[in-house]
This record gives sequence, C-alpha cells and structure tokens, in this order.
Amino acid sequence: MSPLEALALLGAGIAAGGINAIAGGGSLISFPVLVGIGLPSVAANVSNALSVAPGYGASVLGSRPDLAGQGRRIARIVPTVVLGALGGCALLLLTPRAVFDYVVPFLVLGATAMLAFQNKLRGLAGHPKDHSPRRAALLLHLAVLLCGLYGGYFNAALGVLLIAALALVLDEPLRRVSALKNVLSAVVGVTTVLIYSLFGPVNWAAVAVLAPATIIGGFAGARLARRLPAPVLRYLIIAFGTVVGIVLLVRVFTD
Repeated sequence: MSPLEALALLGAGIAAGGINAIAGGGSLISFPVLVGIGLPSVAANVSNALSVAPGYGASVLGSRPDLAGQGRRIARIVPTVVLGALGGCALLLLTPRAVFDYVVPFLVLGATAMLAFQNKLRGLAGHPKDHSPRRAALLLHLAVLLCGLYGGYFNAALGVLLIAALALVLDEPLRRVSALKNVLSAVVGVTTVLIYSLFGPVNWAAVAVLAPATIIGGFAGARLARRLPAPVLRYLIIAFGTVVGIVLLVRVFTD
C-alpha cells in the first residue's frame, strides 16, 4: 500500500465514521476507496465491514446520554439483531451476490421513504403508543431481525434502515432512536468482525488504516447528531438515504 493510498483510506474512514453516526451510508465512501486501491469486491466488502465496526462503537460513546433508560430494551433485542447479522454473514459467504445486489437499492430507498412519510404510515398502521405490548415487542423484534440480516450481508446504509424501522415502531424522539441505532449497528459490527475475521478474505493492512479513522469520525459525528434539531436530523438522514439508494441502483445497472 502506497502512502497516497493510505492517506485516501484515512480520509475515507473519518468521513464514513461521521456519516454512519449521523445517518448511515458511510460505507459508500469507504467501500469504493477500498476497491480503488485494488481489492476485489468481496474482499473490499468484508474489509470494509471490519473497518467501520469500531466507528460504531465510538458513536455509541458519543450518543450515550440519549441511551438513558433504554437498557432493558437493548438487552431484549441484542440477541435478535445478532441472529439477523449471522444470517446476513452466511448469505454473503455462501451464496451468489447477484439477486441480493438487485434488492439492496430498493431496500435503502424504501427505508428512506418510510422515514420521510413516517406520520402517514403511522396513520395507516397505528401509532406505536396504541399497540399492545405484545404487538409492539413483535414488531420491534421483526424490524431488528431484518435490519440485522441486511447489515450482516451489506453494511452500507444500515443506519438509514435502522432509523426508519425503529422510528416506525417506537414512540421515541429521533435522537433516542438514533442513539439506539448506533448500539445495534455496533452489535452488527462486532458480529461481522468475528465471522469475517475467521472466514472472510480480509485485507488487514487496509483495516489497520481505515478502522482508527472511523473511530474519530464516529465519535465526532455522534456528538454533532445530538446537537442537531430533530427536523434537520431527519432531513439529513432522508437526503443521505436517497443518495445512497440512487448510487447503489446506478451501480447495479452499470456494472
């Protein structure tokens, strides 16, 4: 790896960590840079998943005040998101990517639309506070399982999917939803680290440069997200999600 390539990875890591903490989609910066320095696509995807995981941990630290009172909820859904992430890792390592690659852009765009039209969707499906405890728990676990499955397979824009799904099923302010998103993203990240480091084609030199940079970006991004007004944070997430979905869609039909 040349010094110029290392510098490119460093900048990409800081930017990706910050964007992941605020909205999700930072992997669309770091993943192309890994491909650009010569890594095959699967190796780039696996190395990227390992690299962004520490940034999610830093995001949790940066958003810690908004996690107050969510300890029991987190303890209940962590096993569900781990199960989903394990399934996603298995999909990546054991199956052809073609079919899922076509589905991913529509998942991202769909999640973004869910967040954009959250109030209307709640009008159709019912507000979270109107759900029975059993129904609310079932919807939460289903949302977390599907997001974990996606995150274990293809990490880009996991934050957008998590925020959209959690905001639809939880009666919480967006800042607290975003903080919970950081925790679940970190859990998915740890799961992928364990699986991919054992079974995936990891480029450890790239990870060594990229991972520390995502920590810096992740902590700074989480602190910034806490200071943003809820409407601004929502619009930023919607904008990121739209751009990520369109880029993924274009990539599928041009590769």
